[in-house]
Amino acid sequence: MNVTLAVKQYISKMIEISGPGMKVLLMDKETTSIVSVVYTQSEILQKEVYLFERIDSQNRDNMKHLKAICFLRPTKENVEHLIQELRRPKYSVYFIYFSNVISKSEIKALAEADEQEVVAEVQEFYGDFIAVNPHLFSLNLQGVTRGRSWEPSMLARCTQGLTSVLLALKKCPMIRYQLSSDMSKRLAESVKQIITKEYELFDFRKTEVPPLLLILDRSDDAITPLLNQWTYQAMVHELLGLNNNRIDLSRVPGVSKDLREVVLSAENDERESVRRGEDVCKNLLTHHDFRRGSPKVDSVHLDAFVDNYPQFKKMSGTVSKHVTVVGELSRLVSERHASWTKVKQYVGCASNAQLHGWELVAVKLMRSLLFAQMVQAVVEYGGKRIRGSDLITPTDAVSITKHTKGLINGVENVYTQHQPLLHDTLDQMIKGRLKDSQFPYLGASSLRDRPQDILVFMIGGATYEEALTVYNLNRSTPGVRIVLGGSNIHNTKSFLEEVMSATGHSGSSSRAHGGGFHSSRR
Repeated sequence: MNVTLAVKQYISKMIEISGPGMKVLLMDKETTSIVSVVYTQSEILQKEVYLFERIDSQNRDNMKHLKAICFLRPTKENVEHLIQELRRPKYSVYFIYFSNVISKSEIKALAEADEQEVVAEVQEFYGDFIAVNPHLFSLNLQGVTRGRSWEPSMLARCTQGLTSVLLALKKCPMIRYQLSSDMSKRLAESVKQIITKEYELFDFRKTEVPPLLLILDRSDDAITPLLNQWTYQAMVHELLGLNNNRIDLSRVPGVSKDLREVVLSAENDERESVRRGEDVCKNLLTHHDFRRGSPKVDSVHLDAFVDNYPQFKKMSGTVSKHVTVVGELSRLVSERHASWTKVKQYVGCASNAQLHGWELVAVKLMRSLLFAQMVQAVVEYGGKRIRGSDLITPTDAVSITKHTKGLINGVENVYTQHQPLLHDTLDQMIKGRLKDSQFPYLGASSLRDRPQDILVFMIGGATYEEALTVYNLNRSTPGVRIVLGGSNIHNTKSFLEEVMSATGHSGSSSRAHGGGFHSSRR
């Protein structure tokens, strides 16, 4: 199960169907993000897609020499934009692809608008999610809850996103949900309703052990998103912010123009590629005389240099990118440490305490009130009375001390010793020990065999630490394939915003030929 590959194959198929010739890719705001995460601009350009436009842009030129590939979410707004587009077409022919199920009435409305018969294809290609990593996806939704209930539009969007992932991976699963969360049950029922309604779409080849969809609630583990996660991807998201795998480095002092925004993608930064790049660099350094500042000019070494130069150039850019990112992480950590040291010195200075004591008291009071409000919000969101599981096992100070000491002993890196609750949940599920009383099946009896294909969805957002847990379980458990998804991918800031919003502490989230017009689904 690879969500990145699934979306890439859909996009490749769209471009392939349109045939040779110059093309424009017409998207909406969300599908722009969906495409940009799995394809770089240079990769798309190699497929003769020379222009990228938004369907809602009012200033597009007429370009009859271009074919239009439309990749859009099936929203009312997008359908209306398409209707207006087909009445006054700007391109020679249109290949229309929706990222999810579209109604027959909307297909009929598009057919009626196609008076000039420019539509060559209408299909459903189910890429209605952000494929962050091969085993991780997001719906980029913030503020999905109000109290313990769904925001109605968010329930609909999460249902669409989840069913899209199932269709993209070609899975018709059994469904389990977190009993302590009414939101989990509602989402499970909503997904099941779509599977029942669109049963023909979910008529995939039966497997010996059916796939499993597990729906969880973020409130069951409100600790993991609050921790500083000591992995590369997680630290970047915490300190710099990762938005659709992109990092904004424009504020980095002295950053070069081509590094103001960089992409951090597991797909493009595989360790194997890095190792190949290191080998190329070593070869080049070996055959280069730095004292004279010029390479040894002989035919063998020159041929090797020419053969390896593209890879060297690519890896040179990758190394520069990561050096810049790590350098900025280091600068921010040092800067924050220095700021904290200055605050302690300032507070400890007698003259400052006398001259500005009232200011310090005011700041301290404001911070205390804000902190108290946040603590109250987190307790309301994920406190003991809300949780369905025992998040913190030791109950007294002595037990906690012994438990912590036992965890630290023999641990190679104490900063990465924390295991999110998801690890235990999945471990129990894989071993067939996950309790039906806490995670019941929806309308089905228990699964007797060990599950092989597991899709986990976290209402309220997942984290990169949990994605790493899934990655490690995939590597260490032969025959088991797990994909993790969330309404969002959180760092501390975004999670606290989610909590404050949820608890009310924040005010702020087919084919057409001639007259015949029909759609097909993939």
